[in-house]
Amino acid sequence: MWCFVISLLVGVLLVIRISQCVGPQMYGLEGDWRIKNFNGSISLQGKVPGCVHFALFQQGVIKDPYYRFNDLEYRWIGLDNWSYSRTFALPSNISTWQKVNLVCEGMDTVATIILNDVTVGKTNNMFLRYVFDITNLVKEDNFIQVAFLSAISYASQQSAAHTAYTVPPECPPPVQKGECHVNFIRKEQCSFSWDWGPSFPTQGIWRDIRIEAYNICTLTYLTVTPFYVKNDHQWGLEIEAFFEVVCSESVDSNATISIPELKTKETQKIQLLPGESSSVLRVTVDKNIPVDLWWPNGHGNQTGYNMMVQFYFDENYIIERSTKVYFRTVELVQENITGSSGLSFYFKINDLPIFLKGSNWIPADSFQERVTTFSLERLLQSAVDANMNALRVWGGGIYEQEEFYNRCNELGIMIWQDFMFACALYPTDKDFIESVRDEVTHQIRRLKSHPSIIIWSGNNENEAAIAKNWYNISSHKQIYTNDYVTLYVNNIQEIVQAKDKSRPYITSSPTNGEESVQEHWIAENPYDNRYGDTHYYNYTKDCWNWTEFPKTRFASEYGFQSWPSFNTLQKISIPEDWSYYSTLSEHRQHHLKGNKEMMSQAEIHYHLPHSADPVQNFKDMVYLTQNMVASGRCFITLQRTSLLLFYQWGLRKMKRFTYMEFQTFTLTGVWCL
Repeated sequence: MWCFVISLLVGVLLVIRISQCVGPQMYGLEGDWRIKNFNGSISLQGKVPGCVHFALFQQGVIKDPYYRFNDLEYRWIGLDNWSYSRTFALPSNISTWQKVNLVCEGMDTVATIILNDVTVGKTNNMFLRYVFDITNLVKEDNFIQVAFLSAISYASQQSAAHTAYTVPPECPPPVQKGECHVNFIRKEQCSFSWDWGPSFPTQGIWRDIRIEAYNICTLTYLTVTPFYVKNDHQWGLEIEAFFEVVCSESVDSNATISIPELKTKETQKIQLLPGESSSVLRVTVDKNIPVDLWWPNGHGNQTGYNMMVQFYFDENYIIERSTKVYFRTVELVQENITGSSGLSFYFKINDLPIFLKGSNWIPADSFQERVTTFSLERLLQSAVDANMNALRVWGGGIYEQEEFYNRCNELGIMIWQDFMFACALYPTDKDFIESVRDEVTHQIRRLKSHPSIIIWSGNNENEAAIAKNWYNISSHKQIYTNDYVTLYVNNIQEIVQAKDKSRPYITSSPTNGEESVQEHWIAENPYDNRYGDTHYYNYTKDCWNWTEFPKTRFASEYGFQSWPSFNTLQKISIPEDWSYYSTLSEHRQHHLKGNKEMMSQAEIHYHLPHSADPVQNFKDMVYLTQNMVASGRCFITLQRTSLLLFYQWGLRKMKRFTYMEFQTFTLTGVWCL
C-alpha cells in the first residue's frame, strides 16, 4: 500500500511518497484560532494565515480600517500585545517518530511560542522561516499559544538599547502620521507608515504553520538554476537539495532527476551528513534536443518543463519533488560607451538586450490575507495588458508570496527584487546581522529558482540617504558608511554571491553601480545620469515638459501624483469629506504639500473648476489631476508617488543610446491618497 502526503513548501508542490505510510508527515495548523488582547478584554475567533486587524474587522469589533480616519482611531491595536491559541489533535503514533518539528513560514513579528505549557521558541523577523524541535513535547491532544509583543514597543526597546549612537531616522515625518524606529525591527517597513500609505503595524501568523514529523530526514529546500555552456552549445541544470537529517550517522541516497519533455533522466548517488546537509546535482540536456527558452513579455514564450526529483533512501522511504524548470540567462551590462562618459546599465536576457518597461510594486494591501488569487491575477495581467515586462518589488514592503512569482514566470514579467531595507540607516549589532543573514539565505533559497527574478538589490535609497545627508549625519558619516558596507556588502552581497551566481546583485537603488563600487560603495552623487539607475521626483516643474526629465541610463523610480476616482473615494468617506480642502483630504495626503502640488500642475494647462456645487467642484478637481497624467506626459501613480515605471537608455545599432519613455498606471496601492 502506498501513502501520499501533499504539502505546500516554499512555494513548490512537494509530494512525499512513502511505502507503508512510513515517511515524513505534515499536519497543517491553518484555520480557526482564538485571538486575545493582553488583558483579555477582547477575545475572538480569527483565521490563520492572518492578522489581528483583519480578524477584528471580520468579527465586527472594528469598522473598515481604511475608512476615513480609522488608521488613527485604531492605533491602539498595534500598541497592544495579542495572542493566538488553539488546540489540535495528532495521531496516536506521533511519539514514535524520530523528529517532530513545528514549522512557521511567517510570524509577524515578535512572538513567544508555547506548546503544552512549555516555551519552544521565539521569533523576531517577519521574513524568516522558523523551525522548532517539539519531539519531546508533542502528544495526541495539544494546546499551542503564540504570544505577540507589539512591534511598536519592540522597535522602541531595540532603539533605546542601541546606546553607542543613534540610527536615523528615529521617526517618520509628522505628515505621515506613523510610528517610530521601524529600522530596528525586521518587519514590513511601510507598515509603520509611508508617504503613500497608512500605519497599520500588524501582528499575526501571516503565512503557513504546520507540524512535520519524520524519520531519517526531510527535504527543506530544493533550488534549480539553469546554465548554458557556450562552447558546447548545451543547457544544463544545477539542482541543490537541502535536508534536515535526524540520523546520527551519514545517510546514502540515489537521486533521480526526470524531465520527460526533454528526454532527460539521470540517477546520481548522494551522501547526507547528520544535521543540516545539502547536495548539488548537475544534469545536462542532450544538445540534439531543442530547448525552448524563457523570454520576457513581448520577446517570446515563457516555456517551462515539468521536472521530478526523487530521493530513494531505501525501498520504504522515497521523497519526491515536482516543479517547473525554465531555461534563461541574465546579464547586467555595465561597460564603456563610445562617445559618452560613464557606463551603460542594461540587461541582456538570453544574450539579447532587453528594454525594461514596467512599474514598482508595493504590497497590494496592508493586510496580506486580503490579497487573493483573483486580485493578484488582475493586477499582474493588467501589467501585461499595458505592455509592461518588468516590476520592481520595492524594498519597503515584503518578499512576495509564491503565487506572485509563479504568475510572473508564466506572464514573462521580469522582477527587480529588492531586499527589505528602505529609506533608513540600520543597526549592525551581532544579533541584527545574524537575523539578516538568516533572512537573506532563506529568501534566496526560496526564490532563486524563479526565472522572472533578474536582479537582487540591497536596499531602496539608502546609498542616496548617506550621500545626500538626508539625516544630518555629515559629522559622523564614516560611522554610518561603515555600517552600510557591513550590512549590504560584507553580509548581504557575500551571501548572494555565494548562494546565487546566476543573477547580478547591486547594493542599492538608486546607485551608480560599478562607479559606486569604485567610490567605496557610497558615490558622491548616486543620481548621476551617466551611471546605474536613477530615482527622479520633481513636483514643481511642468510634468508635461518631457525635456525636464533626466536622460538616465535606467530609471527605476519616478513620477507624480493624481487623485483616485471619486467612486473609490466614496467608499471610505462621507459627504463632508468631498472637498479638495477637507480634513480627510489633508489627512490622506502623506506627502508634504502634495495636494497643492497637484493643483499647481493642473493650473499650468487647465482652468481650475469653479462650480457652484462644491461636490461637483471636488469631482472636477479629481478628474483634472487624473487628466493631467492620462492625456499629458506625466509619469505617475494613480494613488501615490512610489509606483512608477522604468525607462531606460535603449541599445541601438552602432552603440548609439537614445532616451525612451513609456506611460503606465499604478498596479498596487493600499488606500486612497
